[in-house]
Amino acid sequence: MAELKVTTLFLGRLIGLYLAAVAVGMIANRRRTIAALDEMARSGPWMLFSGMAATAGGLAIVLGHNVWSGGALPVLVTLTGWAALLKGLTLLLVPGERVAALYRDVGFERYFHAWMVVALAFGLGMAWLAFTA
Repeated sequence: MAELKVTTLFLGRLIGLYLAAVAVGMIANRRRTIAALDEMARSGPWMLFSGMAATAGGLAIVLGHNVWSGGALPVLVTLTGWAALLKGLTLLLVPGERVAALYRDVGFERYFHAWMVVALAFGLGMAWLAFTA
């Protein structure tokens, strides 16, 4: 059980700080972020690479930390792993044009700051849980 706790804390800290850093970077460079994501959605090689990376990261978390009890942090880590795995598979299987349409449908550009605040809050919350446990 102690090993699981160490793994949970490590992944919580890693994922939390990663999400917070990426959200801050994306907020600081809104135009560049939106342009890059739009261009990536049109690029087969980038979609393939992004899908492979997200699938690998998600699988690593799901295989190493598929924990559905023990408090908020272990469950959040596990949910993040499953979300990354599903995102990776989506990027591998769904054509880029449809992914770009999905981003438009959820209002990613229009509500950019709201989406980033959610990502930042989630990341900071997960990091806080992991660093204070």
